[in-house]
Amino acid sequence: MALIVQKYGGTSVGSPERIQEVAKRVIRWRERGNDVVVVLSAMSGETNRLLGLINALNPEGAAREKDVVLSTGEQVTIGLLSLCLESMGCAAKSYTGQQARLITDSAHSKARIRQIDDTKIRADLDAGKVVVVAGFQGVDAEGNITTLGRGGSDTTAVALAVALKADECQIYTDVDGVYTTDPRVVSDASHIPKLALEEMLEMASQGSKVLQIRAVEFAYKYDMPIRVLSSFDDGDNGKSTLVTREEDIMEEVMVRGVAFNRDEAQLTIKGVPDTPGVAFDILGPISDANIEVDMILQNVGTDGTTDFTFTINRGDYAEAMRILQATGDKLGASECKGDERIAKVSIVGGGMRSHAGVASQMFKALSKEAINIRMISTSEIKISVVVDEKYLELAVRTLHEAFKLNETTA
Repeated sequence: MALIVQKYGGTSVGSPERIQEVAKRVIRWRERGNDVVVVLSAMSGETNRLLGLINALNPEGAAREKDVVLSTGEQVTIGLLSLCLESMGCAAKSYTGQQARLITDSAHSKARIRQIDDTKIRADLDAGKVVVVAGFQGVDAEGNITTLGRGGSDTTAVALAVALKADECQIYTDVDGVYTTDPRVVSDASHIPKLALEEMLEMASQGSKVLQIRAVEFAYKYDMPIRVLSSFDDGDNGKSTLVTREEDIMEEVMVRGVAFNRDEAQLTIKGVPDTPGVAFDILGPISDANIEVDMILQNVGTDGTTDFTFTINRGDYAEAMRILQATGDKLGASECKGDERIAKVSIVGGGMRSHAGVASQMFKALSKEAINIRMISTSEIKISVVVDEKYLELAVRTLHEAFKLNETTA
């Protein structure tokens, strides 16, 4: 007997008919002798509907009250699935984040999980019940309802799997696994049957939308295997991607996939003093505003001054530019400028550690298409470049072809 944690996204529970299909799938896993914990998102579009209600009444209202509203979407789906399972003769019990004792910090709308008390859940599993838990939500030490941010149900599922020492965490979505890149951009993108957790972490951080990055971070930290499957496949024998430990991957592929992110913006401050601490003077106020910085480039100083460039999420552009201009005035900068029409393209693969010339092959392929590289960032298993947004899809297709990713991946 195995303990399986399954997560179903919004499209998977988007109607009574879809909820019935989820119930049938859960029962099939139970009939094989497995204990099953199910984590659910809100019905497709429900969170946006709730946000619309909030914005219609008080968009600037307290974050605590917004979380109270937003957490209700998942409570509907867990109740409905539990009722559906019961009607099919399968004992089930639903848990809100608060009832599951999923304790978070107090950062409303982007809370982080601190601990999970699994005592009651284990007791229900021992009693033969399917446990159905609301994703995306928890409770802080003061008893306030919190939410984990967009995609937070993935994080809930992985965190529960770790707490319960599950054999596997299954993430059911509307796709049948991870591909070498987005098939909407490259029609012959290849399905990846098995992927290292570290590779998935890099792909998620560079823009791949299949798994939420915090969920992958959890899995990577605690060595929890994740399987990505489609809830729209008939049966449970369709394609899937197992994201697991690197040592469980038989073949080390040089480049596993191409990830990209359209939501990037670039800011540059020119002519600042080339002195120790100037980077902190520039980025400190940005950090204080809870704006995450991605790539950083500082030019070699000339005449006692230097230029400093960094990228952020496009949604933070206006606020970041306001802060940068204020910083520029204090530092005596010659200019502050920005660009919201950029994108980031990355190649990821564990085999980069042992293969030379990957970067030069990447740059050669882009240069043949006259795609100018504005910034470069690297790690052991990733190379990222910033390009003009108009060249994004061309760059993705070019790199996908250059590294022959349309061929079946091990």
